[in-house]
Amino acid sequence: MTQPIQVPGSDRRRGTPTATYRLQVHAGFPLQDAADVADYLADLGVTHAYSSPLLRSAEGSNHGYDTVDHAHIDEARGGQEGFDRFVAALHEHGLGLVLDLVPNHMGVDDPAAAPWWWDVLQHGQGSAHAAAFDIDWEFGGGKVRIPVLGSADDVEKLEIVDGELRYYDNRFPIAPGTLPSDGATPHPLEVHARQHYELVDWRRADADLNYRRFFAINTLAGLRVEDPAIFDATHELVLRLVRDGAVDGLRIDHPDGLADPKGYLDRLAEASDHRWTVVEKILEPGEDLPDSWATAGTTGYDALSEVDQVLVDPAGEPAITALDTELADAPVDYAQLVHDCKREVTDGMLGSEVARLVRVIGELPGIGAAQQTEALAELLASFPVYRSYLPDGREHLDRTVAAVRERRPDLTAALDALHPVLSQAGTEAATRFEQTSGPVMAKGVEDSAYYRWARFVALNEVGGDPAEFGSTVAEFHEAQRRRQELRPRSMTTLSTHDTKRSEDVRARLAVLAEIPDEWAGLVRGWSARHPLADRPLAHLVWQNLVGAWPLSRERAHAYVEKAAREAGTSTTWTDPVHEFEEALHALVDAAFDDPTTSAEIEHFVARIAAPGRSNSLTQKLLQLTMPGVPDVYQGTELWDYSLVDPDNRRPVDYALRRQLLARLDAGEVPEVDESGAAKLLVVSRTLQARRDYPEWFEGYEPVVVTGSAAEHVVAFDRSGSDGGGAVVVATRLPVGLTAEGWGDTALQLPNGAWRDLFTGRRVVSDVAGVAADALLSTLPVALLVRD
Repeated sequence: MTQPIQVPGSDRRRGTPTATYRLQVHAGFPLQDAADVADYLADLGVTHAYSSPLLRSAEGSNHGYDTVDHAHIDEARGGQEGFDRFVAALHEHGLGLVLDLVPNHMGVDDPAAAPWWWDVLQHGQGSAHAAAFDIDWEFGGGKVRIPVLGSADDVEKLEIVDGELRYYDNRFPIAPGTLPSDGATPHPLEVHARQHYELVDWRRADADLNYRRFFAINTLAGLRVEDPAIFDATHELVLRLVRDGAVDGLRIDHPDGLADPKGYLDRLAEASDHRWTVVEKILEPGEDLPDSWATAGTTGYDALSEVDQVLVDPAGEPAITALDTELADAPVDYAQLVHDCKREVTDGMLGSEVARLVRVIGELPGIGAAQQTEALAELLASFPVYRSYLPDGREHLDRTVAAVRERRPDLTAALDALHPVLSQAGTEAATRFEQTSGPVMAKGVEDSAYYRWARFVALNEVGGDPAEFGSTVAEFHEAQRRRQELRPRSMTTLSTHDTKRSEDVRARLAVLAEIPDEWAGLVRGWSARHPLADRPLAHLVWQNLVGAWPLSRERAHAYVEKAAREAGTSTTWTDPVHEFEEALHALVDAAFDDPTTSAEIEHFVARIAAPGRSNSLTQKLLQLTMPGVPDVYQGTELWDYSLVDPDNRRPVDYALRRQLLARLDAGEVPEVDESGAAKLLVVSRTLQARRDYPEWFEGYEPVVVTGSAAEHVVAFDRSGSDGGGAVVVATRLPVGLTAEGWGDTALQLPNGAWRDLFTGRRVVSDVAGVAADALLSTLPVALLVRD
């Protein structure tokens, strides 16, 4: 065996990571705690820690995407002292740091905690920071509309306390010169009327807001980083940390919200000396990042979809679809469902954004305002990707206009007038349309349609397409060839803080596609025994319970309430239907308390647990070895059966992981059991190989598999030009394999001796290849190197 490449610590840190480990840093797991796991991360085999946002954020924030001050490390997360200790610990163990950065928006939930926002509210358009925020002052009559009141009448509850305007616990500044110099206290309503902001009923946010937000979150105000001065001010600290060697790579949150993503990335690349940077960009199937972007690639949702799909048996689709049709009382047209969900968004929570777009475009000759609004809403609801990037991506707009014109001939005149306006790259109208299409997609698809269409929730994942039910091994190989050719330094992932279900939940649920009739029988029985008026939602609940079982009753209740309100079919966040929610919670209780139902769940989970673990190991090995930079989300090096946030931010038991890793390093080859040690074995040995022998992972070629069970193998050779790389072998569709056996299945490898890095087993390839049953008798996966 060749010796590991010795790379100086600083050179390794500042180059492309071989692998990252995502840490969610917050008050419950501050930077000091992150520093304490640096040695474990080094032992695991990553080269970089990958941290959630660390700049000062809203009080109590567990995610950090609500930055309130770009000039400081968040004190609740450990502050500058904790950050310095964290970086020192990483460097001591030869690790670098990739930092999550939020350029699109700022947290404004508590104006007193956000100095820029406070100053804008206090001084209005005369504020030194007025240009930082994307505010339509004219529409607000020179004021920022703040949707915070419980009702319009609540304006009567305003008070003046300590020189501030107060509404319950909400604090707002008072403009200079408003309070009388004689110390007399004026009526709060008179003071409110003189301010540079207007406190309004929160329900007006859908139609009357006059500042750009992140999606429909009123407490996240959009920033204008396209302005060089705003870019410099919001990036000064982070870029200093890059120059000082504390930060080695960057993850850019939500680039689709920026006015000019390409210009932003160009400026960032120059200012950061072209450090490795990835963008949280969700690509639709078949979509590529613009070639002109100064980025290594995405944060990996596209890779997640490619891995998930190859584990799903397409043969299960008819039975699964039949069950879905039965529960929905009609076939579900997913494309129509997506369109309708997106129209709910354009006509509802993002109505303010559509209205502003109409104002920006202005009057179109011969086209009424209502017709223009309807045409824009239809274009946004029909847009096939999150965003076009003019002049790149012009074809998306052209095709959408043509599709809407065909479906809605009544809008032809408006569409013909809008098309040239929206096609002019760099204009405010075109830019705002681009900034709006992404939020419409996210809220309409990820946060609505994914919760309404419960056909097979393993595929209802960020970056995926639930309408595509499984893929072939050949399609997986073709996707990896493209990945190797186009973005070989892009990040890959399986779980993130935003995934709807963790990788191991999805891997277990993939088994249902192999036994669809068995699953349908159970669901019919549960539906009859515990009827819920919203039967598709009940199906979603049963799938998630089985996927995450065993889970606490509290976790299950929290999940189903969020899922039901996101779906918005029987209850909503803004108008909860208590009678329905009580019935929903009763269904969850039945899963725990009804003896027959609970026993059936336990039995079925036991039935699918082993093939689910096989899928998990395959899933993980593919993600860690496919072209790209693999990320491991915190805790997922063992089995992790988490649901959507905040469930996926639960504490990680690092003491247990250290103990198990020490046993593996001592030579133990674990069983594929509940302990998760087998997954830790796969993760650690693969990461160590990628770190120590990067030359083993420089190419990509499919490995030919022959024999009766060939469809159950995904195998590829990551060799570079010298042919001396690692060979990946992974099992798929494990239920069918158990029934059929490996038979004469063999991998056609180059002649010679090979060694599996997981088990230490040595095999010899000859004219017949390597027999699959001999190679995969201990684990369902193998990572082979020349012996």
